[in-house]
Amino acid sequence: MQKNFNIIITGVGGQGLITLTRVLAEAALIEGHDAKTSELHGLSQRGGSVETHIVFGKDVFSPLVKKGGADLIISLEAQEALNALYYGSKNRTWFLIDKFLKPISGNQKELSIKEIIRETERFSKESLLVPASEITKKELGNPVLAGIFLLGYAVRKKIIPLKPDSILKAITKVIPEKYLALNQKAFDLSFGR
Repeated sequence: MQKNFNIIITGVGGQGLITLTRVLAEAALIEGHDAKTSELHGLSQRGGSVETHIVFGKDVFSPLVKKGGADLIISLEAQEALNALYYGSKNRTWFLIDKFLKPISGNQKELSIKEIIRETERFSKESLLVPASEITKKELGNPVLAGIFLLGYAVRKKIIPLKPDSILKAITKVIPEKYLALNQKAFDLSFGR
């Protein structure tokens, strides 16, 4: 692994971004990395934009990812991926985007999935579109599990330099017991895709 691995997670309030960030940080710590996280904005409003940063590696001095410095951008709402373009780099960044679109209120124009992917491809090594919310709603009855599903997908595709066992241990430590089995199923479900 390079010195540090930088991740941005975007989405809207109520999608489990903070939990996903905590799982990633815990998994990095389990593997002996230094890890730091930051929650930037939108946390108080359900449905509002949320962005979190996580950096892990040998020596992490700041939790913030710099311009063009993201190795991975996980977007739990497709349009929110556009808010993270600043952190993308054509030579470095993977975009992992849930196909979920939250309707926009007001006079703002809603972009199509095709337009969103076209934009992210300008700032990425590769952009992957995965119907995670749709899959977790259909298979597990809860689209909020999309983040854990995408995390499993990223591990399986070797986009994140963390081991599946470390992620599962982190899920056990971070997720409340009454939701634990469902989150473990969401993580495992991604390996069948």
